[in-house]
Parts: sequence; structure tokens; C-alpha cells
Amino acid sequence: MASTPETQFETALREAAAATDALLEQLLSESASPRLLSAMRYAALGAGKRLRPFLVIESARLFNVPAASALRVGAALECVHCYSLVHDDLPAMDDDDLRRGKPTAHRKFDEATAILAGDSLLTLAFEILAHGETHADAEVRSALVLELTRASGMNGMAGGQMLDIEAEAGPAQTLDSIIRIQAHKTGALFRFACEAGAILAGADPTPLRHYADDIGLAFQIADDLLDLESSPEALGKATQKDLQRGKATIASLMGRKAAAEKAGSLIASATAALALYGSKADMLREAARFIVSRKK
Repeated sequence: MASTPETQFETALREAAAATDALLEQLLSESASPRLLSAMRYAALGAGKRLRPFLVIESARLFNVPAASALRVGAALECVHCYSLVHDDLPAMDDDDLRRGKPTAHRKFDEATAILAGDSLLTLAFEILAHGETHADAEVRSALVLELTRASGMNGMAGGQMLDIEAEAGPAQTLDSIIRIQAHKTGALFRFACEAGAILAGADPTPLRHYADDIGLAFQIADDLLDLESSPEALGKATQKDLQRGKATIASLMGRKAAAEKAGSLIASATAALALYGSKADMLREAARFIVSRKK
């Protein structure tokens, strides 16, 4: 049976992933500890859709930013994303044994090595951004570092993770409180990914921020629905853990049908925010649609 030809979006996403992997392969080639390097490479290489780097690359394309600069920013962002997955999987956090269809980093190595691998991926991200190869202008590099620290730290992803942990022992969550958590835990890195191209170009990131906020929430809703409807084999990780813990999600509070409709309206809003970029934003429009149609 003949395979279905790739769409232009699928080709662009695959090529961005391959370029990101190739750069990470170079960046993860030397360490004082071979074991630490092995754990970092295990966590970061050869898996994942690389959606966040793709968003960086495509946001930068709107402003004709050199591809090499955008790729380095995307690789830095992917280091932060992979670090967060390593730490999220730890016994003290989500206590997961499977990630992307293979043992989690602390199961493959050990907890101490996984923690240090996560720490090292996080700090590598800022080494990449601060390097002159990322952008010739030190002020632009400084702006990138500032925004990624905000997106990943106490007022971004880490803060959202803490709010999520606190919610497990707190009062019943409302839809608004869950959306607030996810805007930090999931949405902050999407926001950086989409604004990065404008930062590299010295342009106004406001329209891309609106786009990012919409796709970030849509991504979380799609994740909630996949967690309820898919299997560990299909997703490559455990499913229905929130349901088993009695933990509310956007999908569980709204119901599956209403949640899917909400995701669809967010994608419509996201694509509308790109109007001023014309056809140059077509890949970003396709990325928004992909977010709610993906199967893992």
C-alpha cells in the first residue's frame, strides 16, 4: 500500500526537526563527565516533534532573520523543553517510567544523573543564546536570554509546575485556575518560541504573542484529550494519570466535546492574529491546525 505524500507543512516540520537534531548533536559532543553527556544526549536527541524550534524558525522567517540564528535559538529552547521533561518524570514530580516510548532518564540512568542532566540542559540553553554565533548584537542576545529565563523560571514554566503541584492538595480547581496554571506551565515556552523571531529582528512581537497564547492553550486541551482517548503505546508515555488521581483538567471540566470546540475556536483566533503577515505565515497557520489534529 502506497504511503500518503507529505504535505508542505509535514516536510517543513521534519526538516526543522532534522536541523535541530543536527545542531544539538554538535552541541552535545563534549563534557567533563561522559556519563553526564550520555544522559543529556539520551534526553535530548532523536525523539520528539521539535515543534517549539519549528515555531522559532517560522516566526523568524516572517522577518527574514538568518536561518542559522533562528536554529540556534530553537535548539536552546529545545534544551529547556527537554530538561523540563527529565525533571517532570522524576519520582518527586510525576514519577513516570516511560517517555517517548522509552525508559525515562532516571530509569535509564539514575535519579542523580537525571537531575544533573536536566540542570545541564537548562544551563546549556543560555550558553547557546549568549554566544556570538546566535546574533551579532549583544543587546539582542541579552533580550533572548531575558525572555527565555522569564518563560522557564518562577514566573513561567517552573512557576506553573509549582502551581500544578499545589493544586493537587488544594481545593477543587476551577476552569480559570487551570487555564492560569497551563498558561505558565505549557504556554510560556510557546510564547517565547513565537516571539523569538521578532526579538531577533527587533520587531514588535505583539501579534505573535496573541497567536502563541491561543496555540499554547489549544495544545494543552489537545494533550488532555489525547490523555483521555489514546493509549500508552500510541503516545509513548503513561495515560490517564490525572484521571486516576482525581485531578481536574480543562477537558474533564468542560467535557470532551466542549473542550474540542474550545480548541477549535482558539486555533481560529490564532490564525486570525497572523493576518498582517500574509502568506509568509502559512506554516504557522498549519502548525496551529496540527496542534489540535496530532495523534501524539
